[in-house]
Amino acid sequence: FFLGSRALSTEMSKQTVHHVAVIGAGHVGVPHAIVMAHKCPDVKVTIVDDDHRKIAAWNSTLLPFFEPSLQETLEEVRGVNLSFATDFDAAIKSADVIMASVSTPLKDSGAGAGYAPDLQFWERIARLIAQSAAGPKTIVERSTVPVKSADIIKQVLAFNNPHPMVVLSNPEFAREGSAMMDQASPERVLIGGEDSEAARAAVEQLVDLYARWIPRERVIVSGLWSAELSKLAANAFLAQRISSINAISALCEKTGADVSEVAYAVGVDSRVGRKHLTASVGFGGACYETHLRNLIYLSRAFRLPQVADYWEHVLALNDWQKRRFANVVVSSMFNTVSGKRLAILGVSYKKNTSDTRNSPAWDICRALLNERAELAVYDPRVSQQAVALGLRTHEKAEQLLRCEQDAYLAAAGAHALLLLTEWDEFKLLDYTRIFESMEKPAFVFDGRNLLDHAQLRDIGFHVYGIGKPLHTLPTEIVAPPAPPPVAAEQSLHMIKDLGA
Repeated sequence: FFLGSRALSTEMSKQTVHHVAVIGAGHVGVPHAIVMAHKCPDVKVTIVDDDHRKIAAWNSTLLPFFEPSLQETLEEVRGVNLSFATDFDAAIKSADVIMASVSTPLKDSGAGAGYAPDLQFWERIARLIAQSAAGPKTIVERSTVPVKSADIIKQVLAFNNPHPMVVLSNPEFAREGSAMMDQASPERVLIGGEDSEAARAAVEQLVDLYARWIPRERVIVSGLWSAELSKLAANAFLAQRISSINAISALCEKTGADVSEVAYAVGVDSRVGRKHLTASVGFGGACYETHLRNLIYLSRAFRLPQVADYWEHVLALNDWQKRRFANVVVSSMFNTVSGKRLAILGVSYKKNTSDTRNSPAWDICRALLNERAELAVYDPRVSQQAVALGLRTHEKAEQLLRCEQDAYLAAAGAHALLLLTEWDEFKLLDYTRIFESMEKPAFVFDGRNLLDHAQLRDIGFHVYGIGKPLHTLPTEIVAPPAPPPVAAEQSLHMIKDLGA
C-alpha cells in the first residue's frame, strides 16, 4: 500500500481488532459497519447512537433510510456479529477501535454562521470516550471534518483520561446510492495518522483490518492533516466539475450547442475524464455544499481570500443554475404558473437514495411556490412526511403542495412535468398515457436529461432539457455581435497609430 514519505514500523507488535464500536447510526456509519461485519465475521461490531427511535428502527424491518442491498446484507449480520445499541459506556469500554461517524453541520448562528463547522458533537463524543474508556483506545474520524479537528479530540481526551489515546483520520468516500458497493470494493481507503510510534502502530492495526477484504494497494497512508483535508478537497473538486458543466450548459442553450456532445468531446481527453460531467439542475446532498462552505471558511480563517472567493463561485454557480431552471419553467409557460398544477418527479438529491438534504428540488419547489404554482410531488423513496419537512419553512406549502402515490397520479391534470431526480423508473413511464391526462399545451422540463426528448416531442410535449438546443428558438445561426461603429475621425487616428 502507498505510504508516501511515511513508513509503518515493522517492529511494533500488532494487536488484532476484536471489537469495533461505531458511533453514529447514519448514512456514514451504518453501511460501513454492515459491510465490515459481513466481511469480518470474527469481529464484533456495535453501532451506538443516542437516538432511541433510530436504533429501534435499525432493529426492525422499517429502516431509517434506503440504500440498495443494505437491508439484505443487514439481515445476514444483525444479531450475529452486528448489533445496535444506545449504551455508549458499554460499547466504548469493550471496543478496541472506536469509529466516530457523527454529524458535522454548519453553524446556524454566531461567528462564521453558514460556513464554519459546528463541532459540538465531536467534543461531546470525545468527552464520552474520555469518561468511559478504561484503557488505551484508537479513535478513528470517519465523518468529514475540517483540518485540525483531531486536535480538539486529542485535547479533550488528554485532559480527561489518563490512558494513551491515538486519533486517526479515515474519511468516508462512499457515494450515497451505491454505498454498499463502494464499501465492499472501494477505489481507495485513506488513513491518516501522526508521525509517532503509537500512531504508526494504530495505522497498521487499521490497515490490517481493512486488508481482510480490500487489496492493500488501495490503502493510502498519509499524515493526519492531509487525510482531513483530502476529503474536503475531493468533494470540492467534484462540485467544481458539476458547476463547470452547468455553466457550459447555459451557453449551449444560447448558441444551439448540445451539452451532452460538448461534455463527451471534453471528457474523452484523458487529462479531464468523463465522470461528473453531466449537466443537471445542480448538486445537492449533505456533502458538497457543506464541505465547500467549510473550505471557504478555512481559507478565510487562514487569510487566503482569493482561495475562498474561488470556491465561493462554485457555490454561487450552483445556486444560479437552480434559479435559472425555475425561471425557465415560468417563462416557458406564458410567464405565469399561478394556479397551475406542476408534477414534480423526484425530490431526493440523486437516485437510489431517500436522502433529500440540500436537494436542488427544494430550491426549485420554493421558487415555484413563490409563483403560486400547485405542486404534485412523487418520489419512489421519499415519504410524504419528508416532503412536508423539506418545505416546512414555506408559508404556502400547506395550501399548494400535495404528494401522490405514483407518477401518473402526479401528472393527471398537470400543465407540466418537472423531472428533478434521475430515477430509472421515470424512463419506463408511459408518456403517451401521461400526455393524454395533462392540460394542453403539456410541458416537460427535464432537469437531468434523462428522457428521450425527440420521442416526447413526437407525442406532443413541449420539452426543455438542460443545455439542449431550444426548439422554439429561430433556426438561423446566431452571429456574434458586431463591433460598435468607429467614427471617421477616430478611424484616421487609428490608421496613423499603425504607421500608415
